[in-house]
Amino acid sequence: MSRHGRVPRRQPGGAAGDGAAAAAVRARAEPLGAAGVDEVVAIAAQLALERFRSGDEAEMEFPSSFTSTERAFVHRLCQSLGLVSKSKGKGANRYLTVRKKDVSEAHAVMTCDLALCTKHAVRSLIQRFPVTNKERAELLPRTERGSACAVESEKKEVNKTSGRLIDGIPQVPGKRGESEFDSFRQSLPVLEKQEEIVQTIKDNKIVLIIGETGSGKTTQIPQFILDDCYKNGTPCRVFCTQPRRLAAVERVAAERREKIGQTIGYQIRLESRVSPKTLVTFCTNDMLLGTLMAGDSTLSTVTHVIVDEVHERDRFSDFLLIKLRDVLQNQNNLKLILSSAPLDANLFIRYFGSCPVIHIQGRPFEVKEMFLEDILRSTGYTNKEMVKYKEKKQQEEKQKNTLAEWCSAQDNTNKGTSRRQKSVPRTNEEYKQLDDGGDTVFNQLTEKDVNCLEPWIVKEMDSCLSDIWLHKDIDSFAQLLNLILTENVSVDYRHSETGATALMISSGGGFLSQVEQLISMGASIHCKSSNGWMAVDWARHFGQTEVVHLLESYSASFGFGNMDESSSSLVQKSASDLSAEDRELLTAYHHSFDDEKVDLDLIMHLLHSICHSSDAGAILIILPGYDEIVSLRDRIVLDDKRFSDNAHRYQVFVLHSSMQTLDQKKVLESPPFGIRKIILSTNIAETSITVNDVVFVIDSGKVKEKSFDALSCATVLKMGWISKASAIQRKGRAGRCQPGVCFHLFSRLRFQNMLEFQSPELLRLPLQEICLYTKILAPINCPIVDFLMKAPDPLPAVTVRNAVHMLKTIDALDPWEDLTELGYQLTELPVEPHLGKMVLYAVVLKCLDPVLTIACALACQDPFVLPTLASQKRAAVLCRKRFAAGTFSDHMALLRAFQAWQKARSDGWERAFCEKNFLSRATMEIIAGMRTQVLGQLRASGFVRARGGADIRDVNTNSENWAVIKGALVAGMYPNLVHVDRDSLVLTEPKEKKVRFHPTSVLGQSQYKKIAPANGQAAAIQALPTDWLIYDEMTRAHKTANIRCCSVVTPVTVALFCGPARLQSNALQASSSFQGGGVSNDSSDSEMEDRTSADLALLKLDEWLHLKLDPEAAGMLLQLRQKWHSLFLRRMRAPSKLWSQVDETTVRAITAVLSAEEQSAGLQQPSGIGQRPRPVTCEELPLASTWKSTSSRKSSTETELSDSSHAEKVSVKSSSPALHQPKKYKEKDILLSGQSSDDRSAQSSVKPAESSSYSSPCATPSSPVSGKGLTAGLLAKGAKRS
Repeated sequence: MSRHGRVPRRQPGGAAGDGAAAAAVRARAEPLGAAGVDEVVAIAAQLALERFRSGDEAEMEFPSSFTSTERAFVHRLCQSLGLVSKSKGKGANRYLTVRKKDVSEAHAVMTCDLALCTKHAVRSLIQRFPVTNKERAELLPRTERGSACAVESEKKEVNKTSGRLIDGIPQVPGKRGESEFDSFRQSLPVLEKQEEIVQTIKDNKIVLIIGETGSGKTTQIPQFILDDCYKNGTPCRVFCTQPRRLAAVERVAAERREKIGQTIGYQIRLESRVSPKTLVTFCTNDMLLGTLMAGDSTLSTVTHVIVDEVHERDRFSDFLLIKLRDVLQNQNNLKLILSSAPLDANLFIRYFGSCPVIHIQGRPFEVKEMFLEDILRSTGYTNKEMVKYKEKKQQEEKQKNTLAEWCSAQDNTNKGTSRRQKSVPRTNEEYKQLDDGGDTVFNQLTEKDVNCLEPWIVKEMDSCLSDIWLHKDIDSFAQLLNLILTENVSVDYRHSETGATALMISSGGGFLSQVEQLISMGASIHCKSSNGWMAVDWARHFGQTEVVHLLESYSASFGFGNMDESSSSLVQKSASDLSAEDRELLTAYHHSFDDEKVDLDLIMHLLHSICHSSDAGAILIILPGYDEIVSLRDRIVLDDKRFSDNAHRYQVFVLHSSMQTLDQKKVLESPPFGIRKIILSTNIAETSITVNDVVFVIDSGKVKEKSFDALSCATVLKMGWISKASAIQRKGRAGRCQPGVCFHLFSRLRFQNMLEFQSPELLRLPLQEICLYTKILAPINCPIVDFLMKAPDPLPAVTVRNAVHMLKTIDALDPWEDLTELGYQLTELPVEPHLGKMVLYAVVLKCLDPVLTIACALACQDPFVLPTLASQKRAAVLCRKRFAAGTFSDHMALLRAFQAWQKARSDGWERAFCEKNFLSRATMEIIAGMRTQVLGQLRASGFVRARGGADIRDVNTNSENWAVIKGALVAGMYPNLVHVDRDSLVLTEPKEKKVRFHPTSVLGQSQYKKIAPANGQAAAIQALPTDWLIYDEMTRAHKTANIRCCSVVTPVTVALFCGPARLQSNALQASSSFQGGGVSNDSSDSEMEDRTSADLALLKLDEWLHLKLDPEAAGMLLQLRQKWHSLFLRRMRAPSKLWSQVDETTVRAITAVLSAEEQSAGLQQPSGIGQRPRPVTCEELPLASTWKSTSSRKSSTETELSDSSHAEKVSVKSSSPALHQPKKYKEKDILLSGQSSDDRSAQSSVKPAESSSYSSPCATPSSPVSGKGLTAGLLAKGAKRS
């Protein structure tokens, strides 16, 4: 490729695919830095590498005209993208080649010894119920496709009610009733186009309607169709889909003077208001997709489909368009109307073959725009940091001179000398000073501000830092750590004369172990010394390569980084348009606040300024997510006395896609005179909902989006800048009834550099779920990739292939890409396939509730939040660790945190609990809502019955057994498996020879208490009780891959639940049929050891995972696997069928085996983990609350669970009285009202009792339960029956 050509720069308004690639590249490249690289070269290189990763080429080459600086930039970029780069040749002939990383062919061979109890349990099962020939046959890989096709044809005729729109017939609508909204309707711009819209729909099968924000298209177009059909006596039936669950259903029904559920209704998962008279049904895109899964004939009685908000390009709307375009070719009576805010209309015109387009103008009221520099200037906003900034700049000038002397001294010292790794003796006695429990931990960990330190401490700290740097005094490290520990000095203490921290000095001096030690203690890698250097810059300047790699790894792990030089040069060029005052204000502000976050302080200041300067007009504040909404609401309602002391003057509302549909009505109503309405909303208020009395809009400029890397298989939910189109949409929400003002919390420069449009979700998200839907919606013989290539923006083939490969790996698809028995069930669950598999395994293993919580937690963002104060970092780490309760499991931390939050909420101190334990209330509430959704679908599918066998108590029989729960987790996490190399003390997995624990994982901190030891990762790996771990997600950080959310598991758990259900007939090989097969004993110098190894059998679970164990144990494990997978397949085929005796016995044997192996490994068995959360009512969810009204309403959550409310309250009552100890917490009266005394005793019996060693933050300690007792009981029960 040419230096500047071949990959042109992306132009505004270009193809969305290129936009997605550019956005992805920019997001990944930000922390790399491109010093000295021309912007055109940087963009061309980034786009070229992205296309290379998405294409089929094995290798690509960059030209010899690249300078060494440009080649260095490409090398760093390749590292971050997981590519291998190499420069060859000399001078003008030096080329840079890039290739994709080869998947390692090495096998992970492990030896596996079975405990005596395990052998006894398996032997008892096999003797009583041997593996039949039928079971063996059905568990062999299929050789013909016919059977799968037959199953698919049969399944397509099954029409389950949940997730489907209710059938109906077209009818002639009734006459519209007069309403108070008639005069308002006449003022809507869309009314001017009514006749044109109606006639165009009659004359065409597909119509695209583009309307400005607030033009009325969402509420009026369905009514135009109804009114025309009434006038002409024509029957009709309309589906109106929207990306999110909230729709304009309330308003449409009110305008027709009807109640919801008559002519106008809605249907979403687990909530429905329709009747036989309903002619317009509002629904979400996924509901219509679910309906189409029952066959194209489901739309035979539908006359019109309106796809609203198509400009949002969410994955279901794009996917829906593929299917609807095909359906339209076969159904002549169906009309498709696409409704959208202003967007790239040509894309959809081309896609649907020159369909007519109708443009609707917006309202005439003018909206004034104010950007960040205008806001800072007009409101006079300042903060302490902005004031300090000027003083700091003056101080830094003095520090620069001293620091220059330091660096000069170091440069002179290093001339002609070689560096070696330095180490510091550990102060083990210091690690023992901290216990894992009690509030004193958190009080002790509040670090003192530098201004509060006594003079002798400042002098001593400065002396230690100087001695380490100038004199290489190793002993000073011990003194430094001792001061940090005993005097609560900040780990980021700055040398008073140079501004250098301990981490910077360690990095520049090459003290690798101490760098890792300081980071683990919470040292910031982003602090800058007086010359502008961060720790990584110190390491680079003084040639400490290993330290550079380590720091870059941590930087990328947390998603931080510096803006690359090409971007900063762009800012400098455009900044010349600013006045000196504005430039100074922006500089001070950006130094005082992280521009990548939302400044709630500024919003509060601006909110007060608006309320103080104007008397009327609703205020809409658009925020990126529920976390920010909850935080801002608490500030307004509780914390800020300017508002809380005048609560009678304000109404605060919340808009979010997870809130109940009926709560929308209150937001739309006008407040009483003298009361101002404040609405806190996500981007749902950008287009989906229109609040007419909004005069002021505060636009945070942020949105939370998921992005997915197909090669690394990593999904990240992160906050990002909106597009220009979104900013214009948000501006349009002001001035609905009078001239308005929009306050953008970003500069004009930021606005100029935003993308024109958001990239489609299909190009950003993992496609496993979409691929499953494809198999039901597409023709039987149509390959998945062919169907998805018909999207408005075709997907990269490599992304689709990777998704299909993953679905085959988890047994959702067979080799012919047909859905398996498991695959069909996964299409019904509203979670990603691997999480759905986890839940289904939990149903059959009878440990549903805790796994349901964990799966829903993994589907959301991490509920643990980073502390706002740097001094609380260590406390936050320990808090997560306490929830893990010594189980070596991040999943346990998620489970216990959710259960503790439920308890705190019922006891009335939810907010304080979340603040103390660094948890997000918003995320916890979303997890609770998702639990209800998934459980409702399991009921609809027949997996959980109302009573009798497989009721809520039965599917939670093993919910107190952590070993069994981990069995379900392993099945869901596979193939995310890591093996521990004990010789090298590293973690390995199929694609990466070396991975590290993510800094947030409790497994990475399992070895120390308050201060991290040197070589913390190696120490943590050495402390692991088993050689196998599962993880939820792997993120690439330059050369290093990090694994998040890990749990240790036993080898037998891996042997039973990893790998495909259908193993090859030669999966088990006798000792004579393979030669070593791995790397386990290559270096053995013992003749006896070699001879023993030669007697072992080999069990191959997949290409990477090979088990070496004695022949008898191998045979027993294989037969137990066969019994389990045979049982699981039967349950997938017939979920509601009664359990047989062999089914029950198999699960008991599996439980006994897993418990025995867990006990043998010495792993903890915490108590109380099987408790069931009580149903949640709307009054507890703060989404629809106002200061005026807190009336309670029964939510769909409570309705969904009410069919067996008593049964659920006693669902996991343990057979062992030791599991539940008396509680000191008194039950709230509100919890027990309306319950009989039996209900009360049943409910109190399932409250969590925590291990005495690891106390819960909200539960009373009780005696721990040993795994031995559980295992013995299970084995005795199994032996008695056999």
